[in-house]
Amino acid sequence: MMNLHETYMQRCLDLALLGAGSVAPNPMVGAVLVYENRVIGEGYHQVFGQAHAEVNCLNSVKQEDQPFISQSTLYVSLEPCSHFGKTPPCSMLIVKYGIPKVVIACQDPFPKVAGTGIEALKQAGVEVVLGVLEQEALALNKRFICFHQKKRPFIILKWAQTANGKIAGIGQERLLISNELTNRLVHRWRSEEASILVGFNTALKDNPRLDNRFWKGKAPVRMLIDRDLSLPSNLHLLDGSQRTIVWNQVKNNTAPNLEHVLLDPQKDTIEQILTASYHMGIQSLIVEGGAALLQAFIDKALWDEARVISNEQLSIDAGLDAPLLKQAVHFHSEQIQTDSIHYFHPSVQV
Repeated sequence: MMNLHETYMQRCLDLALLGAGSVAPNPMVGAVLVYENRVIGEGYHQVFGQAHAEVNCLNSVKQEDQPFISQSTLYVSLEPCSHFGKTPPCSMLIVKYGIPKVVIACQDPFPKVAGTGIEALKQAGVEVVLGVLEQEALALNKRFICFHQKKRPFIILKWAQTANGKIAGIGQERLLISNELTNRLVHRWRSEEASILVGFNTALKDNPRLDNRFWKGKAPVRMLIDRDLSLPSNLHLLDGSQRTIVWNQVKNNTAPNLEHVLLDPQKDTIEQILTASYHMGIQSLIVEGGAALLQAFIDKALWDEARVISNEQLSIDAGLDAPLLKQAVHFHSEQIQTDSIHYFHPSVQV
């Protein structure tokens, strides 16, 4: 059973989630202001570049409750910022309002904050409680936290396989494995991530669009590996309809919506992609195939979550084996008609 701190912090997390898909590369943050066990204000970070959760929370306080602000406790799901960015520091705003106590779920890993917001509050005489529903708050902003702590995007591996573990047939015809409802879920997943990557063979054989046309929200940056730029120009991925990065070894330039990024053949391809993505500010990446590329990420232990779709009513006599997931812990499953979807995270964090 939750105590009062946890109850109000859970409300912060619920509010924060409302900003999903609209605040990246900023984290999702929610805030609740409580006076004598009564919520008098709440808010969340709604749009990147606009007001933070604390600002929206304080602005929501009704006029008759404003005299109580300086006697209230502020709950916030992430450490208040302490630097001037697109908005002024929230820690400064809290001090300005004379709020005596702030309860925080977790520290902000962003180098410009990273404890300085908490220290600024303490220096001003504000009582700070840290670590309420900390794990839940870390999970909510796992992409943001991974990006700043590991200096790479949060990596999701995704594939669909038959009941007997095949990811594709042996012919040239594309094998459709997942059903229409599951496909809509996949498009929702895409709308939640910053980028999506496939290898040469998947781009050539499947001719995917890698968009989220079956779901609302921002489309991910499309990425493909084409070392010698031999893919035909009529592929969907090269149509210029959305930002697309082509990782290659022969050309390095930028065209409208189509960027060629040069790879060093003497260095590891995946490491180069992740490093360059970090410097581009790309916080998350879905790897959708093919099998060899997915297996390469697995073998290097470079993944944070895997989502495996299995069509329980489809088997084929011969085909390409699905990747072999290693050192994985299963944590969730769901069923959509013929498809079972299993979620994993690494048993060893890298």
